[in-house]
Amino acid sequence: MTIATGVGSPLPPYVRPGRLEDALDILATEQRLVVAGGTDVYPAYASRPIDRPVLDITALPALRGVVDDGDAWRIPALTTWTDLAEADLPPELDGFRAAARTIGGRQIQNAGTVCGNVVNASPAADSMPTLLALDAEVEIASARGTRTLPVAQFVLGNRTTDLRPGELVTGLRLPKVTGASAPPGAVARSAFLKLGTRAYLVISIVAVSVVLVVADGVVADARVAVGACSPVARRLPGLEGDLRGRRADASLGAIAMVEHLADLSPIDDVRGTAAYRRDACLTLVRRAIAEAAA
Repeated sequence: MTIATGVGSPLPPYVRPGRLEDALDILATEQRLVVAGGTDVYPAYASRPIDRPVLDITALPALRGVVDDGDAWRIPALTTWTDLAEADLPPELDGFRAAARTIGGRQIQNAGTVCGNVVNASPAADSMPTLLALDAEVEIASARGTRTLPVAQFVLGNRTTDLRPGELVTGLRLPKVTGASAPPGAVARSAFLKLGTRAYLVISIVAVSVVLVVADGVVADARVAVGACSPVARRLPGLEGDLRGRRADASLGAIAMVEHLADLSPIDDVRGTAAYRRDACLTLVRRAIAEAAA
């Protein structure tokens, strides 16, 4: 069913509004399961019935694509991983596009949304390391108004976010790395690496994102984030500080030491032990730094 104008009452258990205002009015009235790509929703209910009414947002206009917003890149709520992978973007987003190509198979990339990956808040969400490294913000709307949160403040833990009743994530905002605060002539480079039990169609054991700002061959700024090694993805500020001021070449990865991983808290699970994760994490961090630097 598509609701194109006013919101009636009572509503059917499944609605697909054609206006954002209608979607927000519906959420203000009752809690609903929001479906965009559905690639996380459907597996969650594969063996049990959906326990609440559904709000399908796939008919909402202007919520897809990667948008140059002046001082930032904007990723609306219905932007898929394929949209991101195929977009014409600068090198600072090469790592994000690389992540998009490793998430599931082509069918998942065509349907799954970047914002949905964030809202799902899995510790192994492949979007999170890159979004942290890019200082991304989450755009949130409700019938009461809008607000914006840093992604690190939005994702609070395993499957836990700061999304409040009546709210809907409408997009992500990625401030441009080489903006006004960057040194003259600075260029940004990025890399993303993940480890799984196979190359594709796999949940990450470790995922690493690196963004470097390089001026005159020297690292002016560094952002390093790790996913799947803690309840939430984490930046490595100590390592970032040690990278700044260094020559940006293939040897830069050797700066990373096990001490830089002290804030991570990997676990033992079916995909690997905590010790294996920590060891693999150090290897991937070094490789990602070297790739971004070289």
